[in-house]
Amino acid sequence: MRRAWKPWGALAWLSGILFVLPVLWMVLTSFHTESDAATNPPSLFAGLSLQGYEEFFGASTGQSPWPPLINSVSASVGSTVLVLLLAIPAAYALSIRPVKKTSDVLFFFLTTKMLPVVAGLLPIYLIAQYSGLLDNISFLVVLYTSMNLPIAVWLMRSFLAEIPKEMLEAAALDGAGLVTTLRRVVAPVAVPGIAATALICFIFSWNELLFARVLTGVVAGTAPVFLTGFVTSQGLFLAKMCAAATIVSLPVLVAGFAAQDKLVQGLSLGAVK
Repeated sequence: MRRAWKPWGALAWLSGILFVLPVLWMVLTSFHTESDAATNPPSLFAGLSLQGYEEFFGASTGQSPWPPLINSVSASVGSTVLVLLLAIPAAYALSIRPVKKTSDVLFFFLTTKMLPVVAGLLPIYLIAQYSGLLDNISFLVVLYTSMNLPIAVWLMRSFLAEIPKEMLEAAALDGAGLVTTLRRVVAPVAVPGIAATALICFIFSWNELLFARVLTGVVAGTAPVFLTGFVTSQGLFLAKMCAAATIVSLPVLVAGFAAQDKLVQGLSLGAVK
């Protein structure tokens, strides 16, 4: 049986290709030499080279990218774990065990995301300076946790609202306390939602640049900050820049592909009741 042509399907494929094409072009450019990458129009069939990756790993400068990458992993993973530890009990209270004026509490969480990031930059910088926490990765962990917590609570609330109340009532009849209920009943059922929330928080933390650029220096600089260092007064080296951007993007891409089933399943929870 011949399938009917669906214009929406073709539009979806076209949109997907348009989104992926710049990424593929970035990866291809990273395997070119600087002279081939700088040609106008770009040379699609130029010879391949690892020069950009060698420069990224400090072949000529001796500057290692590993400390910034490790800092990004520490800040992103640490803040994501803290967000989940705080967001799951809060979402549980707002969905399964509602508190008084739940809508007001949720609106308060939402208002914290309405403030422009730049508006809070100077107060946060002064707090870090007076506390002696400038260029400290622990301060970034706390900062990223506070930034991602509101959206995590909103996401987890919609996920936990889908858990059957009968399961919680059965756990209560068996004498399970709050911690036991969260660990043995709520968490296993809400794994897709937890995975989706964790991945989103990880991506937001990994890609954050403004606060990391202002609040860090030599010790706690993250991968995005290290990436901006390739734009110098001497010019923009496209091959090296694309190689650096490709490597910095790999952790997010790997995490997304590894958790794509859980991510789709988690984001679909709570969409339709």
